[in-house]
Amino acid sequence: MSYKAVVSSKGWVVIPRELRERYNIVPGSKVLFMETDKGLGIVPLPPNPVKTCRGMLQKYPLVQELIKVRKEESAREELRAGQLRGADVLSE
Repeated sequence: MSYKAVVSSKGWVVIPRELRERYNIVPGSKVLFMETDKGLGIVPLPPNPVKTCRGMLQKYPLVQELIKVRKEESAREELRAGQLRGADVLSE
């Protein structure tokens, strides 16, 4: 759906009521103006961005992946240290 608005002499634009209601844009809300290849976009910003983003990474097993990578690194370090001890580069 498309909407038209008139820009005032001060650069003000009224967001149509239907869009304000749909996107919960109330007095004091913040919006982001984005310039893209296709034109200008207006994106409503959440009132509390930290609260909005909380928990968004739960579906990714980041901790398990980090532990796995660290164990692999540790094994490589131990192997390398053993090779260096065998070559009398490292003392025990």
